[in-house]
Amino acid sequence: MAFHEVRFPDNISRGARGGPERRTQIVELASGDEERNASWANSRRRYDVAYGIRRADDLAEVVAFFEARKGRLHGFRYKDWADYKSSLPSQPATPTDQLIGTGDGAVTSFALLKQYSSGAQSWTRTIAKPVAGSVRVALGGVEQMSGWGVDTTTGVVSFDTAPGAGMVITAGFEFDVPVRFDTDTLDVTLDIERLGSITSIPLLEIRR
Repeated sequence: MAFHEVRFPDNISRGARGGPERRTQIVELASGDEERNASWANSRRRYDVAYGIRRADDLAEVVAFFEARKGRLHGFRYKDWADYKSSLPSQPATPTDQLIGTGDGAVTSFALLKQYSSGAQSWTRTIAKPVAGSVRVALGGVEQMSGWGVDTTTGVVSFDTAPGAGMVITAGFEFDVPVRFDTDTLDVTLDIERLGSITSIPLLEIRR
């Protein structure tokens, strides 16, 4: 099993369906009341990319990509067009978009994070697959043009010198979702005009 640092074709993922999934256990009591418990601390994303296939060439591209990944064996990058950057969809990513840590004068490495908030509640997502060349970092609101680097295979930002105690560290970025095929079979249908279609091509986010 390995992860291939290649992205699923953008022209097909743009028309796909999918999004986050949660797992919640619900127990209905004799009184009719409910008890609800979260089985997962973090969400997991599912997609179906069959909806993005519009031409026979698209179908051939997906089959080739599937074969190169050997079905479910190897993971790969996927662009979720509904959620692929640190900012709002209509805004460009800026270096102050997301809080990723606070300096203590000793720690030099910080994971990229994205926070989802509504009212007083929020959930923080770890970003493991930033897009190369898209990451911007700021210390105390001031963008840093040097003195740091990012590992685009893990999403970890490393500073040459540890940020000082109390220093607010923020970042802006675009990112991909690490996924794998959730099937080892592609059920291809060819019609009379030799145009192909596939009923479903499920992808599942890889969580480590």
